[in-house]
Amino acid sequence: MSTTKPILQPKGLANLERFDLLPLLRDGVQVRYEGSIDKQGFNADWDWWLYRDRDEWVIFDVDGPGCIYNFVQHRYPESKEPTFRFYFDGEERPRFEIKPSEFGSKAPFVSPLADAYLGPDDNGRGPIRVVRSFVPMPFRTSCKITTDLQLKGPNKGDGGWGHVVYHAYDAADGVDTFTGGESYDRVLDMWRNVGEDPKPETSSKAAAHERLMIGPGETATVLDERGQGSVVSILAESAALKPADLLNVWIRATWDDHAQPDVDCPIGVFFANELGYNHVGVLSHGIRPDGRMYNYFSMPYWKSARIELINKGETEVVFASWETRVTGDYNDTYAEGSAGYFRSTPYYESKATQGADSIIGTIRGRGHLVAGHVTGFTRKSGMISCEGDVRVHIDGIATPQVESDGSESWVCYGWGFPTPPETNPSSAYDGLPDNPWSMVRLCGGDWYPFRSELVFGIEAGEYNNQYIRHSGALFYYGVDEAGLVLTDELDVGNKASEGIHSYRATGSRGYYTLESYYEGDEDHKLIRDTGHEIEGASEFIVTIAPNNKGVRLRRRSDQMTGRQKANVYVDGVLVKERSWYYADRNPYKRWLEDEFDIPAAYTAGKHELTIKLEYVQAGETRVWNEFYYWIYSLV
Repeated sequence: MSTTKPILQPKGLANLERFDLLPLLRDGVQVRYEGSIDKQGFNADWDWWLYRDRDEWVIFDVDGPGCIYNFVQHRYPESKEPTFRFYFDGEERPRFEIKPSEFGSKAPFVSPLADAYLGPDDNGRGPIRVVRSFVPMPFRTSCKITTDLQLKGPNKGDGGWGHVVYHAYDAADGVDTFTGGESYDRVLDMWRNVGEDPKPETSSKAAAHERLMIGPGETATVLDERGQGSVVSILAESAALKPADLLNVWIRATWDDHAQPDVDCPIGVFFANELGYNHVGVLSHGIRPDGRMYNYFSMPYWKSARIELINKGETEVVFASWETRVTGDYNDTYAEGSAGYFRSTPYYESKATQGADSIIGTIRGRGHLVAGHVTGFTRKSGMISCEGDVRVHIDGIATPQVESDGSESWVCYGWGFPTPPETNPSSAYDGLPDNPWSMVRLCGGDWYPFRSELVFGIEAGEYNNQYIRHSGALFYYGVDEAGLVLTDELDVGNKASEGIHSYRATGSRGYYTLESYYEGDEDHKLIRDTGHEIEGASEFIVTIAPNNKGVRLRRRSDQMTGRQKANVYVDGVLVKERSWYYADRNPYKRWLEDEFDIPAAYTAGKHELTIKLEYVQAGETRVWNEFYYWIYSLV
């Protein structure tokens, strides 16, 4: 069947339904995270909430349009069972309620889009019950999640929190707020058939190789195409593949005659099985129970495509079959410039970075991360080596935009990796109990967009206090050109900078100097800055690029207290899509960098903007504080 006309900016449920649209580059969306990270930088990732609202504990609170794509909570079975309540678009009454025992059965939170994982007893440390959901829950103006119990404590009988991963949109176009009555049949059909191609059927041709033998040091070309097209699928069957072959045989894909390969990694990573102890697989890539390997990511090209297999081992490797299918049906959908190349980061060879995060991958340019693969080894068996947090920095921001309370939480499991293999359509892990382990996460709905850079790191142990060798790689769609440029900076408290930007404020509570740290992997670096507390409004003029597709404001602030909120005006016009609102807080690591995207409707064609930030009282906050602003033009 032929493809439909491209949906250039699918949001909400449509974003998850159309796996074939994953290569399209998107504007006006950011990925964000809220969860129970230890605010002191250690491993107490269970005691956190945003604030109490009457008889409810608020665990998630955002303003503006967006969509929740991943919801996780962990607790002991002995814990009291909470009720989660979801409020949308400023509603006074919850639109949807669910208990942990209902995950997997209460529509639309049905398996496999939502389910429960019960870990092992693990010598009395467990069991732990983890509930997870990948059900898209879009909202047009706001979303708040509450629980009727205080999720707190590490002990038996306690019930800790977890996390939410969501997309924040700069505008509500194409967003229909979640009702609970949506049809998820299309997504459920995809997710119930892991190992089969999740994309719509296309007419395609195969480059097939039977009994493919590759000697030590040899290279075999399995695809060599000229012209425009897209790889639909790569399927392989081994004659007698050993676990070592998964690391020794590399796949190298080069699109459009690029000087450097776009994909260059071991086939174990490419097929989501770096260790090869057991067969695991997610919707996009993996090894089926019968041993057949698959990768269904679309891989568009516009001039040429070349895929090679390189045997870096010392023995011959034999594949019973290797098939690469390509199509031209997506040529209109993947118009050049509107879609990214499918790429991998350079393979991160197994090594330890003592006292610092292992940086699995750094990506430059513009695009979105769609999958990650990380493997961990310790020096001896029986180590609980999975407590390290994943931390993702996007476009140079100091505060991580995505974190995880432990490695296992990034792939939505709990209490480490004691029961391999485990697999669901969006995440999986393989290995031996706790060490070694290898995890893979597909970001099919909650992909991580970036406009200039993405840095993906992971702690070694609880707070980089263990010796762990990490390896792995990231998969993403991207182009080399950045989609964001720094066009101005305002240093609040610096009189020269304030003068250049015509900075002024009403309702000033005065200036003060703070010495503190950022959260995350830089939380040992002391930073000193002077800022301003305002209970009225601040106003300043900034320079932007006239060819912008919107403007991003980044602010350094003091997050001693949470629920900082301000209305944003551009040239005297209120940005109606959202207020600038940050509900979380950290009284220990007080520096925060957060962002506000101004849609192009307010900025297009202009070279200067007058920004006004009007403080809005929310909860315990009594002022809006600001220390530094970076102004980026989206291009």
